[in-house]
Amino acid sequence: MKDLSVLVTGGSRGLGLLLARQCVERRCDVTVAARDEEELDRAVGLLRRRARDTGVTGRVCDVTDRAAVRELVERTAEEQRGLDVVVANAGNIQVGPAEESGTEAFRSAMETMFFGALHTSMESLPHLRESPAGGRLGLIGSVGGLLPVPHLVPYSCAKSAVGALAEGLHAEEAAHGVTVTAVHPGLMRTGSHNQVELSGDEGSEFAWFATLAGLPGLSMDALRAAERIVRALERRRTRVVLTPAAQLGAKAYGVAPTLVTRTNEVVARLMPGAQRSGRTGRSRWQSAVSALNDRAARRLNQTGA
Repeated sequence: MKDLSVLVTGGSRGLGLLLARQCVERRCDVTVAARDEEELDRAVGLLRRRARDTGVTGRVCDVTDRAAVRELVERTAEEQRGLDVVVANAGNIQVGPAEESGTEAFRSAMETMFFGALHTSMESLPHLRESPAGGRLGLIGSVGGLLPVPHLVPYSCAKSAVGALAEGLHAEEAAHGVTVTAVHPGLMRTGSHNQVELSGDEGSEFAWFATLAGLPGLSMDALRAAERIVRALERRRTRVVLTPAAQLGAKAYGVAPTLVTRTNEVVARLMPGAQRSGRTGRSRWQSAVSALNDRAARRLNQTGA
């Protein structure tokens, strides 16, 4: 991917920031897009420190607005003399019981993650088809889209739709020389626990999510994840599932969906209820376990809600 033109949505923090960094280090011209201008400016500053004879640009864009995405893509293609690689990474995470989250959480998840990926794909594909290098489109799904997870139901629904979109477009775009890679990460230490949208017993919901997302052995170092994702784009992979736990879970659900669903029933009974206790819910041992994720949050521009 050396010297190619790249656009990353949701590129101001966490995994998106690291994906942009991987591309910058490959001497690509990179545009990162996000909604928060202040956060975006910090991200561009971090990326420019690593840039060597390449351009790094930040663009404010809400991917739920197709007109805004169209303007983003057209300006990026014009300024970077085309588009070779596009990564649709923008997302949000809703943590809590589905009933407590309400329909608005489902709508928010679909608008940001599915329609955001859809808008980015539809506006980018005409440019990617014209890429001399052969266009590459990466859609960031999740193992939660392959294996429904209790208390992450809106997120799982949206990511499942992203996975279907990626694999459907991969089949259709092959004739145009564009490859579409479906990326399904498991838990990663990106500091995303500081950005989650909580419902129900918010303190307890925050505690379990932050703990698991930072647990060594279960979660994955975010830089390593970004390296593997960019390598998958380079090699034009159809699908990549990150972390052994995610691969095992996805395979188990594919082979024995009823058994996995019944296991999830037991897991759901152990999850927090509807009582509200605020965001601070980690015990001392949970804070110790998730320390790596807290450090990742500071390093990857995850300043928190």
